[in-house]
Amino acid sequence: MSKRFGSQQALDSLTLTVRPGEISGFVGGNGAGKTTAMRIGVGVLAPDGGQVLWGDAPVGRLESARFGYMPEERGLYPRMTVARQLVYLGELHGLSRADAREAMVRWTERLRITQHRDKRVNTLSLGNQQRVQLAAALVHDPEVLILDEPFSGLDPLAVDDMSDVLRDKAAQGVPVLFSSHQLELVEQLCDRVAIVRAGRRVAFGTLDELRPAEAGGQVYVEVEGAREDWPARCPAAAGFQALQQGVLVDLAAGRDENDLLLEAVRHGTVRQLRRHVPSLAELFRDLVEPARETPPGGTGAESRSRDLDGVSA
Repeated sequence: MSKRFGSQQALDSLTLTVRPGEISGFVGGNGAGKTTAMRIGVGVLAPDGGQVLWGDAPVGRLESARFGYMPEERGLYPRMTVARQLVYLGELHGLSRADAREAMVRWTERLRITQHRDKRVNTLSLGNQQRVQLAAALVHDPEVLILDEPFSGLDPLAVDDMSDVLRDKAAQGVPVLFSSHQLELVEQLCDRVAIVRAGRRVAFGTLDELRPAEAGGQVYVEVEGAREDWPARCPAAAGFQALQQGVLVDLAAGRDENDLLLEAVRHGTVRQLRRHVPSLAELFRDLVEPARETPPGGTGAESRSRDLDGVSA
């Protein structure tokens, strides 16, 4: 998909596949194109180029009516009560009045907002409005779920409720796509993650696939009482980086954690030693932040793009 707003290229040949029964995370900096892509996905916007497919067929109005969409901004009628609003939205999606009311009852119970059914939306806290917004996306039992920043403003209990719902829908075979700046949540929940920058996809795959091959040879070590540069005198260390608490050691060829441990205990008390597995936040910074320092025509982060599903972006 491609989309331009005046001189701004919001999406630049972005390709993304969300598989049935999987939760896919959609992450990028502010203005990366996530919201534009999601709006195109549900038919709110039309792309300048490209198309949205569900299976092998283009998505039209009838198909998108079977999607569940939760926009980042509030998409609710503020002066309407929660119950009336959810029933109304269920009917808009083709449910009978009885079925829409049954769905309203089920989802307000599941999301723990039964006590707010007869309250107007604009009288609720932001967190409870977010729960109502999720119920609105789910009330018609959608076959595809697309959520833009669904965890924004939620307390830990609400985050748990939201997470459980996404896992349950995926277990039922529903393709789930959500965007979030809370990268720890994305890492916990998602089967695959897409990272976008300036409207282009720079990485897509499981976290294990996105991690660079050299990451497997790094070990995090904390040695109490040791000099900061102690790994420089260890044959098991090919290089190291001092961190706030410990050091990140690059293992020398043919060496493993046990070799490093035997050498580390000579320098102090080993409080922690573990293989270093880069987090999604680290991967995100590696792929997105260097772009700010890349001169025109340079290689920079563009050369770091990692797409694992075989589809070029």
